[in-house]
Amino acid sequence: MDGQSEVHRSSERLLSTSLGNQLVLIVSVETAAKPLADGRLISILDPGQVPEIKGVTRFPAHEQISGASKIPTVIYYDKAGNVCAAGAEAMREGIFETALDEEWVKSEWFKLHIRPKSGSSAHVTQNIPPLPPGKTVVQVLADFLRYLHKCAEAYIKDTHANGRDLWESVASEIDYVISHPNGWEGYQQSQIREGVVLAGLIPDTTDGHARVSFVTEGEASLHFSIDNGLPAGAMQAGDGVVIVDAGGGTVDVSAYSKKMSDTNATIGTFEEIAAPQCHFHGSVFVSIHARLFLDDYLKESDFYEDLDHIVRCFDKSTKVRFSSDKQPQYIKFGGTRDNDASCNIRFGQLKLAGTEVATFFEPSVKCIVDSVQAQIKDGHHSIKHVVLVGGFSASDWLFSKIDEALSPKGLNVIRPESHVNKAVSDGALSFYLDHFVKTRVSKVAYGSFCHIPYDTSNSEHIERQSSVFTSVSNAKRIGGYFQNTQVSEEKEFRYQFWYEFESKESLKSVKSEVWCYKGLNANPRWKDTDTDNYAKLCTVEMDLSHLPLTPRAKANGESGNFWYLEYNYVLCFSAVELRAQMSWMEGGVEKRSPVKIVYDPNDV
Repeated sequence: MDGQSEVHRSSERLLSTSLGNQLVLIVSVETAAKPLADGRLISILDPGQVPEIKGVTRFPAHEQISGASKIPTVIYYDKAGNVCAAGAEAMREGIFETALDEEWVKSEWFKLHIRPKSGSSAHVTQNIPPLPPGKTVVQVLADFLRYLHKCAEAYIKDTHANGRDLWESVASEIDYVISHPNGWEGYQQSQIREGVVLAGLIPDTTDGHARVSFVTEGEASLHFSIDNGLPAGAMQAGDGVVIVDAGGGTVDVSAYSKKMSDTNATIGTFEEIAAPQCHFHGSVFVSIHARLFLDDYLKESDFYEDLDHIVRCFDKSTKVRFSSDKQPQYIKFGGTRDNDASCNIRFGQLKLAGTEVATFFEPSVKCIVDSVQAQIKDGHHSIKHVVLVGGFSASDWLFSKIDEALSPKGLNVIRPESHVNKAVSDGALSFYLDHFVKTRVSKVAYGSFCHIPYDTSNSEHIERQSSVFTSVSNAKRIGGYFQNTQVSEEKEFRYQFWYEFESKESLKSVKSEVWCYKGLNANPRWKDTDTDNYAKLCTVEMDLSHLPLTPRAKANGESGNFWYLEYNYVLCFSAVELRAQMSWMEGGVEKRSPVKIVYDPNDV
């Protein structure tokens, strides 16, 4: 990015963040399924100062300070379930032997257990380590978040001017920006927020919950790419761009274009032009494919018992430097006395054909190429650029194969020069500060099932006579009707309800279910049509006992009164998270109050 652009961006950030008179600390934490956690990134919003994004680069037992702020996502527990070592501490010399002697339990890749368990991720469970006995994924996540938080606290106190005073002034007001894969939804977000509460980072209150915000990895990667130089066509001409965040566990694919009504070529706003995708084909699965191959290849060798160590060596070196299938590849795992000619092991090195190693990458390459082509097909805008970010995109082999497949189709495939493995964590903070994306594409239609007046002349109603019932008001109604809409940010969607009842006690806890439709029907109307593509998303719980009530006479000549109440619940997407309120009219004025959203698990 040129100097003029950087000054322009900085001035915009200054305008948007210097209006208050109190210091605020923003902390970005990645919860993506990665073997390395992105160290906490911090930004201090100081009135009158341009915000800076800084990485926490000091961690206990982290001798080699990494500019990329990466530490292992690993925790060791003792038999009582207490944390014995986490992050960089869990990788120090001698820890493996200590863990064996003390019978510690190792937990890694635990964030993959948060994922939705349906669709493309159904196969993942058998390939990842189980959670420690007696531990839930929320508890393990909370332990790791607590560790990262302590590291961030120590780093700020030790390195920032007046660090201790600064920390004391902001400790109770820290905002947390948490990134997650594109495919994670409300239930996953609720689990992560529960982990943040359990870690003691925020109180379990409405105000405490509001200090946690979420961003998808795709959108965070877009913000990183904007800060680190999107192609000129995407920034100035409004060309569509596909952002591929190839990480450790997931590959997140999203498509955006700049709104051309915005004439500012440097900053501007972007719109999502196709539904984002998330696939479990990150670099971890290259190692899984390697392990499956080596498990069979070494079965008759004396070195079979060294399989775990050999796979770790492949993961650290061979996988990283692989760039040509024309040359043999070597996994160095032992010394000069380690030899087995039957398995091409010589002087402690296992020799593999380059073509064999290429097959470990092939599912990921195919997934990315197919996903980019799907975004191009589904996008409502011309796409000309593909930007690869994330730690896995640093692989020269991966990049070359994707470029080889997509360049002939007229696509410009690039990698930013800066640390691509910091794309999500840096981008998450940029998302908090800049918020470039204003329009998103909903993958599903959201709505609620309700009952409507029965119409004896409507053929759809006649077909569903079994769903007809008599309401409290003595009117005939038919249930199973799907009142729905597509949702996008900065636009509210109201669902108007009326409630007939005879007892006021029922008002204290009124529940309305929010459903989503994931099928191909452009106008879904009835629950009994394409039933399998309807899924319950969450339940909105409301207390309506304080609302004004209206007594009404029963219909169709029946004596007596009933109570009648009109209200709305309002859905909106704030960033990538669904939010809800209830509203009602009182004295000609609309009033609102918060509601509680309870998500249905989608991890079973």
